[in-house]
Amino acid sequence: MIKKSYNNNMFENGDTIKLEDIFTTQNIIIYLIVINIIGFLIMFIDKQKAKKGAWRIPEKTIFIITALGGGIGTIAGMYLFRHKTQKLNFIIGLPLITILEILLAIYYLFFNK
Repeated sequence: MIKKSYNNNMFENGDTIKLEDIFTTQNIIIYLIVINIIGFLIMFIDKQKAKKGAWRIPEKTIFIITALGGGIGTIAGMYLFRHKTQKLNFIIGLPLITILEILLAIYYLFFNK
């Protein structure tokens, strides 16, 4: 019987992955670009589906994408495609979520030391 020893290291050579290695400025920027493109595309797709009377993307999904950092993309899509602009939940909700996220990021970067 072969016994294998397990430890908390991620790799055989003893290297570990730290949060600082994952959450680099470059990775955060890439993530924000991707999530905002997704938010923009979701608004486009939902508008196209609305025109055709087809199955729609749930509103909850749009809010989740916004809360995950895609606020600029969803808001841009909302106004560019004139989609959901009559719904108060979206007119107030999407910008509010985005502003709160920006304020939280500013607080974390400059005041949380």
